[in-house]
Amino acid sequence: MRRNLQTKFSTRQYMLSRDFEIYYYQDQHLPQVENHSHTYYEFYFFLEGNRCMEIGGGTYPLKYGDIVLIPPGVLHRAVIQGEDVPYRRFVFWITEEYCSRLVQEAPEYGYLMQHVQIHREYIFHTDRITFNSIQSRLIRLIEETHGNRFGREAKISLCVNDLVLHVNRIVYEQKHPEGREEDQNLYEELIDYIENHLDEDLSLDCLAGAFYVSKYYIAHVFKDNMGMSIHQYITKKRVNACREAILSGAKITEICGMFGFRDYSSFFRAFKKEYGMSPKEYWEQYELLKENS
Repeated sequence: MRRNLQTKFSTRQYMLSRDFEIYYYQDQHLPQVENHSHTYYEFYFFLEGNRCMEIGGGTYPLKYGDIVLIPPGVLHRAVIQGEDVPYRRFVFWITEEYCSRLVQEAPEYGYLMQHVQIHREYIFHTDRITFNSIQSRLIRLIEETHGNRFGREAKISLCVNDLVLHVNRIVYEQKHPEGREEDQNLYEELIDYIENHLDEDLSLDCLAGAFYVSKYYIAHVFKDNMGMSIHQYITKKRVNACREAILSGAKITEICGMFGFRDYSSFFRAFKKEYGMSPKEYWEQYELLKENS
């Protein structure tokens, strides 16, 4: 690691930036840090040093490649066990607000955060190859934050999102090593359920309740198998059902309520996005084709 990418350690335990902060530390002698908590998520990637981590009343030894995720409000501290080797680690702070925006883009971004909150499991071990893939992303992000290249802000955003998703994927795959058959069964059941309940609430929360699994798990399984988000798929199925109803002579203004759209305007937008024209224009074109055939 180049020296100019290192940060001098500070006991500051609050963020200066709006969304995230990232640091690489290498220290030999440090004062003992007292128990503390944050208002944001702390990702801690351990490289080297005689340290253990106290989190939420438990004590956890650390080894190379460990990922630590500490949620907001959880007391924690790194405990000194010896100073014979340098203490090296990456620290990545990210706000709850930023994480919420990521989850709105794709639920997979929130899998690890939810897992930690529910199971109180804070330490995740990785092998050297896996950790190298994480470390390369951390270094790339630090280089971008220290640089001033064209497109810097856009690149930083991409790096942050890639890092968060990559860590989520690593932990998810650790927790589901033999889940492919179960995933396929869940996917097929979701397809059938959606087909038979288009007129009902098909939000992720509703599906999670129907199948007794995490909504993040549902979103992950579905996208892996279908190649699109479950929301996109449901919208396409609903729009297609509305199209068929239009062609069968149903009144356009009544159709949206038949297949789960909240209101006519959301139905109108979805239909036009899918077919490139309004429902009325689609009907008129269909009638014209019938007359000319």
